[in-house]
Amino acid sequence: MEDRTRTQLALGLFLILVAAFLAALRLYPPLRTFIPPFDWPMWVVIAGGVILLIGLLVGAPRMAIPACIVAGIGGILYYQNATGDWASWAYAWVLIPGFVGVGTILAGLLGQDFRRSVREGLNLILISAVLFLIFAAIFGRLAILRPYQEYFLAGLFFLLGLWFIIRGLTRSRRR
Repeated sequence: MEDRTRTQLALGLFLILVAAFLAALRLYPPLRTFIPPFDWPMWVVIAGGVILLIGLLVGAPRMAIPACIVAGIGGILYYQNATGDWASWAYAWVLIPGFVGVGTILAGLLGQDFRRSVREGLNLILISAVLFLIFAAIFGRLAILRPYQEYFLAGLFFLLGLWFIIRGLTRSRRR
């Protein structure tokens, strides 16, 4: 399937889903209780959606990458604004490569070379998640890990090392 055709199909599906959501809100008003409050960070998330929409309209699926970065940062800002946890930016910034990974996967869905896009996107998401856990543990912000916090970094580095070994062995077999 051509990039332009796939992009037009995605745009058409997106518009149909938006129309269905708006109709459902009109027909069943209690659905509005599931919509989060519209604070200023939502404008950043909407800007990401507009970037994605522009990319779909002009047939540039790679616009999904900056769209996901902008929307992801808007999501971080939304969390910080809702909780007042502005200090979380000390470790939340490492989620940005993960947003690039999500955008890469989305661009692969909308464009060419789907397998490579998914592989690269998942790698970025994994790296971002590991870095997030490391930095969050260092700054002591993961309450769920409090009883095991002194062992967390050692365990995380062990799992990361194991992943690199397995990845290296499977890569050498493919060649």
